[in-house]
Amino acid sequence: MAASGTFGYGREFAELYDINVLGTFSFKGTTEQPRFGNPMPRIAECEMGMLNSVGLQNPGVDAVIEEELPALAKVFHKPVMANVCGGSPEEYARVAEKLEPCDQVGWLEVNISCPNVKDGGMAFGTDPKAAEEVISAVRKVTDKPVIAKLSPNVTDIAEIARACEAAGADGLTAINTLLGMRIDLRSRQPVLANMMGGFSGPAVFPVALRAVHQVSRAVDIPVIGCGGIASAENVLEMMMAGARAVQIGSQNLVDPFACRDIIRQLPAVMEKYGITSLREFGKE
Repeated sequence: MAASGTFGYGREFAELYDINVLGTFSFKGTTEQPRFGNPMPRIAECEMGMLNSVGLQNPGVDAVIEEELPALAKVFHKPVMANVCGGSPEEYARVAEKLEPCDQVGWLEVNISCPNVKDGGMAFGTDPKAAEEVISAVRKVTDKPVIAKLSPNVTDIAEIARACEAAGADGLTAINTLLGMRIDLRSRQPVLANMMGGFSGPAVFPVALRAVHQVSRAVDIPVIGCGGIASAENVLEMMMAGARAVQIGSQNLVDPFACRDIIRQLPAVMEKYGITSLREFGKE
């Protein structure tokens, strides 16, 4: 899969290659109302990765349903994963409820790294009770599979994972971005207007791999591995750690053909390491 925030709503990549080679992709984080995002600059490159504080810029769920999904149907002929965001459990539920009748949407990936506007901006995913409240609210309004996307910016990610499972999550994505910051030595100011942002890219892969290992052993639901994947070898590591599927994120921004090429390379890399089936891995 391609990870949310790195693949838009799919149409731009469909101009480059047949995106139906993907299992699916998670489209851009979607809120109830349109959001223009944070002030610029809001993306910066750094060693082995990137920082972003885009701020969930999106056209809002109504525009996604009325405009983006019909356009996507012309180029992608599989169910897509909807990344659901909100500032309160009620907003998450309203977005999920609007997406529920959409046949194109196969799964709801609930981004619990969003700031809780009722609680001073703390992300829902950093507190087990808050995470459970969001997943429970979404679970009540949809019959679609619910995937909770976990934040790594916590002390015990397994505790958050168990809370999401208890609330009715059907699966988990691990991980979202780490919180990071850089300073421009000439201006003596942070490189991002928002000061801090999400750090992603190859540098976070060991952290993501560790999280997948911990989470997959803490719950009985499937885990999607995400974070720093840049090669077919990384995919195999993720699945050996316990992931049942993977998402590729920032690498799409470095190389727009990354997902396609990793899919093509995977059989040869499996053969190199004597792997006959990916079903050898993951939690049965």
